[in-house]
Amino acid sequence: MDILQVLIDMLMVGTISTAALAAVGMSMQFMMVINVLMTLYVVGGNALISRFIGQGRKRRASSLLYSLTVFAIFLSIFVSFGGYFGSDAVYEMMGAKSDVVELGSSYFKIISMGVVVIFIDNLLYNALSAAGDTKNSLYIKLLSAGINGFLNYVFIFGHFGFEAMGIEGAAIATVIAYSFNVLAYFILIKKLNSKLDFLPIIRVKDLKRVWSVGWSAALDRGVSSLSFLVFVSIITAYGTAELAGYQVGLRIEGVAFMPGFGFSIAAMALVGQNIGAKHFDKAYNMGVISGRIAYVFMGSVGFVLVIFPEFLISFFTKDALTVAAASKYLILVGLAQIPLAIMFVYSGALRGAGATKTTLLINVTSLWVLRVLPSYVAYDMGYGIIAIFIIMNVETLIKGVAYWYMYQKRNWLYTKV
Repeated sequence: MDILQVLIDMLMVGTISTAALAAVGMSMQFMMVINVLMTLYVVGGNALISRFIGQGRKRRASSLLYSLTVFAIFLSIFVSFGGYFGSDAVYEMMGAKSDVVELGSSYFKIISMGVVVIFIDNLLYNALSAAGDTKNSLYIKLLSAGINGFLNYVFIFGHFGFEAMGIEGAAIATVIAYSFNVLAYFILIKKLNSKLDFLPIIRVKDLKRVWSVGWSAALDRGVSSLSFLVFVSIITAYGTAELAGYQVGLRIEGVAFMPGFGFSIAAMALVGQNIGAKHFDKAYNMGVISGRIAYVFMGSVGFVLVIFPEFLISFFTKDALTVAAASKYLILVGLAQIPLAIMFVYSGALRGAGATKTTLLINVTSLWVLRVLPSYVAYDMGYGIIAIFIIMNVETLIKGVAYWYMYQKRNWLYTKV
């Protein structure tokens, strides 16, 4: 549903202009950087909450959730300030054209003002997932996607007496949808007999344990996000159409991501809970089973991406150059969905076990040495955009193999948190 909300934004914004489409797409790269800070408390929180639930310690898990909520609110204040006043500079640093900078900055300033609800939404979703409750989150996200789509229609194009706000309307709709999510999660947790609660006790010891796991995950996400920003800046150098094509292709590929994300969360929760209960063989098998299901789903969607790229892209844009770039992207990434599934699920399992230093090593080495550096060399030597997409696919394949190898070793099962 989160991916659907992004697709809805891009579908509607894409009718405004190619520049608007590129601006919204680039903002998703900036959100990856913001996700770095969320990783600081989410990944460690997941590992610890899932272990507490596996040990039958709901009160301890609930007090940790309260502590992390307070921390997330405090952290979001600084992020909002930086995002609001620094959005112009970030777009310019990425090498975007002036029209993309103007549109993107107005969009991201509004998103920055709503960072607090984005932070809390991410925390509560992941905490409930770690506790084993994913169904209620689905219902909340379904309603949220509907609200986002309706408000996009109202605010972007100007209906029901509202002025047409264009790309700014899409940002406002997104913030309102996240605000609904947070309200719904609070009602769920406090009123509907949730698997977790907010217990107003702050245990500094548990927060330190969260950060001891989270810092390496945050560093992993930070260095990875920086590599993605550099990677996107290389694509930006090819032109606005290539950038928009990459962004459209990436969002369509997000449909294939969904099973990977879903079963990554399943692996994280089930591995963590079984390690907490000291069922190590079962913990290992949960990751294997999650991976096998993800292979089938993502491989099937990848086949569709390879066969029908132009049809899928036609919903977002009719610009010939954008369609050409996006088609090349979808065909190539469609072939890489199975190793991508391995990467998603096994990295989720390792993080659920608290083995974030291992994921840090694999991700940083792979992204910078096998993706960013070769892409820069290829661009500098005058190769076309398809060479960049091929390099990206090769990196994904190698990283998938690396995760498979580390998972088979099993020593991550005994990581101390």
